[in-house]
Amino acid sequence: MTGTIGAAFRTSQLEEADTDGHNETANSTMGEIISARFSRRHFLRGSLAATAIAATVSPLALLAADEAKAEETAASRFSFTEVAAGVDDKHHVAEGYDADVILRWGDALFPDSPEFDPANQSPEAQARQFGYNNDYVGFIPIDGSSEHGLLVVNHEYTNEHLMFPGIVKLVEEADKDDPGKMTQKMEVTPADRKRVDIEMAAHGGTVVEIRKADGKWQVVKDGAKNRRITASTEMMLTGPAAGHERLKTNADATGTKVFGTINNCAGGVTPWGTYIMAEENIHGYFTGKLPENHPEAANYKRLGLPEGTYAWGGFHERFDVSKEPNEANRFGWIVEVDVDDPNSVPKKRTALGRFKHEGAESIVAKDGRVVFYLGDDERFDYVYKFVTAGRFDPQNRAANMDLLDDGTLYVAKFAEDGGMEWLPLIFGQGPLTAENGFRSQADVVIETRRAGDLLGATKMDRPEDIQPNGTNGRVYVMLTNNTRRKPDQVDAANPRATNAFGHIIEISENEGDFTATKGRWEVLLKCGDPAVAEVGATFSTETTKNGWFGMPDNCAVDTEGRLWVSTDGNSPKGTGRTDGLWAVDTEGAARGTSKLFFRVPVGAEMCGPLLLPDMATAFVAVQHPGDGGDDWEGFGRISYYEDLSTRWPDFQPNMPTRPSVVAITRQGGGKIGMA
Repeated sequence: MTGTIGAAFRTSQLEEADTDGHNETANSTMGEIISARFSRRHFLRGSLAATAIAATVSPLALLAADEAKAEETAASRFSFTEVAAGVDDKHHVAEGYDADVILRWGDALFPDSPEFDPANQSPEAQARQFGYNNDYVGFIPIDGSSEHGLLVVNHEYTNEHLMFPGIVKLVEEADKDDPGKMTQKMEVTPADRKRVDIEMAAHGGTVVEIRKADGKWQVVKDGAKNRRITASTEMMLTGPAAGHERLKTNADATGTKVFGTINNCAGGVTPWGTYIMAEENIHGYFTGKLPENHPEAANYKRLGLPEGTYAWGGFHERFDVSKEPNEANRFGWIVEVDVDDPNSVPKKRTALGRFKHEGAESIVAKDGRVVFYLGDDERFDYVYKFVTAGRFDPQNRAANMDLLDDGTLYVAKFAEDGGMEWLPLIFGQGPLTAENGFRSQADVVIETRRAGDLLGATKMDRPEDIQPNGTNGRVYVMLTNNTRRKPDQVDAANPRATNAFGHIIEISENEGDFTATKGRWEVLLKCGDPAVAEVGATFSTETTKNGWFGMPDNCAVDTEGRLWVSTDGNSPKGTGRTDGLWAVDTEGAARGTSKLFFRVPVGAEMCGPLLLPDMATAFVAVQHPGDGGDDWEGFGRISYYEDLSTRWPDFQPNMPTRPSVVAITRQGGGKIGMA
């Protein structure tokens, strides 16, 4: 049976669109634009450009230093003792802080939730327990408190080989040293169906009440608003694509009713207190083959589906495109959940476009409209933003509840001179017409990527989290990596061919107006080891050997306006360190300085950084701990349920490794990362 065993060894990098990309346009790449821009900059001329310093000090930091000559030493806005970078089976936090696990995969969320029994799992139990691979973490205060509220958490995907006993033994020809060569020959059995249904119940999201007591966070299991959302939860499609023929299926002739949400990576919390779930890598959930000459063939190819990583289509026909050709069009959206009503029907807001969404962080603009920033996480794809037509009313929550159904979706085009433009994706404007296959705004949002292609948007290096900063008026774009970048697309200045370590772009919208259609951009950081000149990293010289990182993924801006960055892809052999949470200075002479605050166990990815408004708690999500171990000398082989590289966080022989949410607090109280 195709999919079941192949799915067993999914890794973070594969799940994060580890492909050549599906953008075949001739649109400019970000690397070409950066190179063209900075190769002419006067501050790279002369002897400076020939030194190793040019490879390790950001041009922006050099400019800042030139403008502030009186400042000889960079003064970081962060105050904590840095964690030592490295690799082991535990987590580590800065000295003077506690890192407490508050929610683990399988933990009870309701008074009637069964206790977690990894050897005897069931779909029914999982639907009442905390899901798998926690990613985005958000907090919605109750009565304005930073010590009592609703924690909202996305559950992105599942790793069968870490979740279930016996997976490796299912295939006699299994090569444990090279699971990519494992055969996929097996008979379909009821046990397979049960595992699939457990996986579906482990996807989605969690809404759970939490409260701080005596300085420690605890789950309130009888919270009236506690809720699990899964890949089977009933949802409603709204906005311009709702009811369109391309969203209708045999099970839903209206094109408005869909079951479940999948691959929810990053997300957001709206100003009116709803929970945003972003659907990212949907391609792996669909199997089968479209009928010959089907009209969705080009659309699906642009999204790389069906890939067939998961076996769901063998048991649920809606995930088999040969049987339900339109079902895949019902995924890849932004989902909004009204957390105040645990019985509310989540809404897939189609006005925000359909692609591999990485989050939807928002900010209220000067005129009251709300702006959402959106990344499409694939190599050579685009950065977007959505501006609501209506205005946020802080006194009337009900009036805000459908703001996401009406507004303008834009795609970014970055210019060589440091300017940028947000291009509107509006039916009938420019090339978005019937002559190019768009017959309505529904077609534009269903095929958002193709619309961006035609507008000439800039091809980026895996845009992931994008965070607006209300304190300094800027926007930070995490670009994780792009090892497919060709050498002839860049030069020695910026960024790198086969960009393995990623970079961070900083956008300044015109006049500080987040609704603006034009702005400026700079490279805040090129990531990687600054001690290796050919890498071309641009951390400040104040950054220590522990402070640099690669593969920026999620980020957060705290109430002080400081930037925190989490990573996905650091590894024992690749960078000599696990993923973690880094504090990154963005202002003054310290700009480009980074310090390691928290690091995860081997095999894990660092997700969901969130600092509460009172700055006394930072929440982080540790995803897929133990996924790997063959490149770590402390283990040296593939990790799976029976033989794990770490049993974090329980460290019990009868417990597998468990993705978890961690609450970080300062011993004795006080604000995170401040003197």
